[in-house]
Amino acid sequence: MFKASNIMEGYLTTLNDGRAGRYIRQPSGYSAFIPSPLPPNPPIQLDDELIRLVSRADRALGRLDGSILTLPDPDVFVFMYVRKEAVLSSQIEGTQSSLNDLLEAEAKVFRRGRPRDVDEVINYVAAARQGLDRLKSLPVSTRLIREIHRRLLAGVRGHERQPGEIRRSQNWIGPSGCTLNEATFVPPPAPEVPGALSDLERFLHSGGQLPTLLEIGLAHAQFETIHPFLDGNGRLGRLLITFLLCERQILAQPVLYLSHFLKQHRQEYYDLLQAIRDRGEWEPWLSFFLTAVSEVAGEATTTARGIVQLRERDRDRVVTTFGRAAGNGLIVLESLYTRPLISVSDTADLTGTSFSAANQLIRRFVDVGILREATGQARNRVFRYDDYVDLFSDR
Repeated sequence: MFKASNIMEGYLTTLNDGRAGRYIRQPSGYSAFIPSPLPPNPPIQLDDELIRLVSRADRALGRLDGSILTLPDPDVFVFMYVRKEAVLSSQIEGTQSSLNDLLEAEAKVFRRGRPRDVDEVINYVAAARQGLDRLKSLPVSTRLIREIHRRLLAGVRGHERQPGEIRRSQNWIGPSGCTLNEATFVPPPAPEVPGALSDLERFLHSGGQLPTLLEIGLAHAQFETIHPFLDGNGRLGRLLITFLLCERQILAQPVLYLSHFLKQHRQEYYDLLQAIRDRGEWEPWLSFFLTAVSEVAGEATTTARGIVQLRERDRDRVVTTFGRAAGNGLIVLESLYTRPLISVSDTADLTGTSFSAANQLIRRFVDVGILREATGQARNRVFRYDDYVDLFSDR
């Protein structure tokens, strides 16, 4: 049995040698990885288990897409999903800001002690919006990726590292403070990057024979291996998944917060990406990716159903208890699904009423348990739609 195992191990080593690329020693002594173009050669082994996972993920995404379509106005609710993905994807890269920090910053609630890196999360939301809008006229491409990278790093950590520009120097991945020779992984040298990105773009638009979800999983891993920018590659690579799901019309809206799963299994995520480079092991990564899609799509579907139930419940509360103020109450309630933090001044602007009338309206929301005062202040108060925000809390 031991000899047979060794023979099989040797066979797989031969099979995978160069399958994802090769480490090439550079003139200064370190070895950098030069990726092979996609699709892998030898091809992905579509065994029964991988086919089952593809089918399961497809069904889960279909249910999610259907659930979103049941929402009365999907566009109103979508960017809470985007906010959640922004927070979690940024946390994978070391930020400390929470969903509540992001919502407070958007609502201009100034609280001492809030993490300073919340601006990075705000940029992620803006970059996602920009990218999805650009997809209407521009396919996923190096041009689009550069535009989104520029928005992602504008004015935040990494802004000095050539936002929107393909790197012209060597980067590396490893523990904080490590040198190039101590790195866990060294991506391709700068002169190789434009060609590698062109190969990736060609793969994305070649109309290959693999199931679409496998192509997206391959593309994400390849992008992370190329690491084409000096900073922001992880966040941008995860945004790439969202853009591809929407471009390929697998999802009508960007409602899959895949970083929830990737954050929970962060080390395995990194290890599987590295196993592709070291041993050409694409299939374990694809199994992991498909499992992530299935599990997170199920969670996002549950969230969509929770939104429908919550909205029906709270509309009924407003209609049955607000009396003549019910009309304005419904206007405010619908606005909360876009911005779940609101002030009295915001309410006055929304309803076209006086500050006093808006204050009374907000008091009704608090009395029936829809809103809660979130600042603890006597002035400049802001009220939070807890039940709605909690649907997106990181569980």
